[in-house]
Amino acid sequence: MKANSAKGFRMMKKRGDSSSSFPDEVLEHVLLFVDSIKDRSAVSLVCKAWYRAEAWSRRKVFVGNCYSVSPEILVRRFPKITGITLKGKPRFSDFNLVPPHWGADIHPWLLVMRGAYPWLRELRLKRMIVTDESLELIARSFSDFRALSLTTCEGFSTDGLAVMATHCRNLQELDLQESEVDDRGGYWLSCFPESCVSLMSLNFACLQSEVNFDALERLVARCISLRSLKLNKTLSLEQLKRLLVIAPQLMELGTGSFFQDFSLQQFTDLEKAFNNCKELRTLSGMWEVAPLYLPALYCVCSNLTFLNLSYANIRTMELACLVSNCPQLRRLWVLDTVGDKGLETVSSSCKNLRELRVFPMDPFGQDRVGVTEKGILAISQGCPNLSYVLYFCRQMTNAAIIAVAQNCPRLTHFRLCIMNPCQPDHLTDEPMDEAFGAIVKICKGLQRLAISGLLTDKAFEYIGLFAKNLETLSVAFAGSSDLGMECVLRGCPKLRKLEIRDSPFGNAALLSGLERYESMRSLWMSSCKVTMSGCRYLAQNKPRLNVEIIKENDEDDNDADKLYVYRTIAGPRRDAPNFVLTL
Repeated sequence: MKANSAKGFRMMKKRGDSSSSFPDEVLEHVLLFVDSIKDRSAVSLVCKAWYRAEAWSRRKVFVGNCYSVSPEILVRRFPKITGITLKGKPRFSDFNLVPPHWGADIHPWLLVMRGAYPWLRELRLKRMIVTDESLELIARSFSDFRALSLTTCEGFSTDGLAVMATHCRNLQELDLQESEVDDRGGYWLSCFPESCVSLMSLNFACLQSEVNFDALERLVARCISLRSLKLNKTLSLEQLKRLLVIAPQLMELGTGSFFQDFSLQQFTDLEKAFNNCKELRTLSGMWEVAPLYLPALYCVCSNLTFLNLSYANIRTMELACLVSNCPQLRRLWVLDTVGDKGLETVSSSCKNLRELRVFPMDPFGQDRVGVTEKGILAISQGCPNLSYVLYFCRQMTNAAIIAVAQNCPRLTHFRLCIMNPCQPDHLTDEPMDEAFGAIVKICKGLQRLAISGLLTDKAFEYIGLFAKNLETLSVAFAGSSDLGMECVLRGCPKLRKLEIRDSPFGNAALLSGLERYESMRSLWMSSCKVTMSGCRYLAQNKPRLNVEIIKENDEDDNDADKLYVYRTIAGPRRDAPNFVLTL
């Protein structure tokens, strides 16, 4: 569908056009070609007939918060779903701000979907609790199940994976992206039956134990449609070479360990194996990397569009040698061990770069500098099409970020994490207000923003005035009064997620968004100045919101140290633990 199709559907609604000239079967068939979530939402608002047709023709659904709707409501609304994407815990759970046993268990959903969607093929979960019992329920309930993606999930073991491998005979994708798995050994790979030839994507990079390599090798050999393979760090270079020889068709590869004692002949064989992978576009992994063996990768670099080195402790020169061979690179993830000089090489070699993520090697270490304002400034000067930045650093200047905004006006995601809280411009000692002011003024398409450093209410005033397309805002250790949060809630009409921690916003700030929260997905506030009375007032005046307080340890009864607010059509959740108080 064209980008303006949603607008066209809304215009039809305003004109009062009806679908009476279209039989329901024809309309449902046409709507099968509408993939955009926003377009489908617009379609459902045209009239009752289109609402029904959109429901019956919907095959995939995205639920951004598993408590915003119940599974019973979902299956009534969409009776023919074959694929579901479901998110659970708030994002700040990634920073250990959500206690264990908080919730987001997939099992109640599966019990409902088992009866309503026996034809379910695809399940993609993020930050959910998934037990072995749940995996067995999936494997035994959905006879044509094809894709399971578990991103940052927990609660299951390799025993559950063994059940999936045994019973899901048509499995095409198994993706364990950064999930916490109780690893009881690599035997589970041998549970794939010899008749399994359907796998197209396999990712077990997060597992720790050695796998059954013979079983893996046989599985890879017979799955000739395999396009994505991401290995864990127990796989040796010799084993990697053997897999590449039998799967030269791979487009995405996550290597195992990139370190072992290698003879010259073994290195030559590895280089030859990589050279035969003509379709390779994404490369990741490289744990325990030995710079001596990196030249084996040079032959595939010319076609790479995504290079993920976020687990590879490489230095400036190693990165320079790699990226100088990557003219087509669009996405780059690295550790800050590459330094500013490494990013300067990226700037001169990867002119079409769209996304840069720089992660800290040691977030708590104070002795290392890592990357600074010089690195991100160099990237902006050489990569004018940059649209996504995630940058962890220990120092920054207003001038550098202003230049970044001027050099890269197409930025849609800008996430700057200055790891020392409340850090000012390290050259002028001024707040970082003007830096973020420039980002929101110049980058008109900005959708996601994460701010840090020493910030006053002025930065939030800029955001409210200029960030008209902002959808997600993350705030840490920033602001000087309630006015800051009030400016954001008043001025950002498209805001959907607001995440705040360790900031001075209180009840006045919270209640200034009274009329906004029902149009947003969620609000998270932790270690702010919100009290129970303010939260109760919000809950009493907005019954369509779930207002939850996480109470831990011996907190003051009037403190609301962790507040989670989200819209819902399912009412208060039924599985809240004792430390979650629903107002």
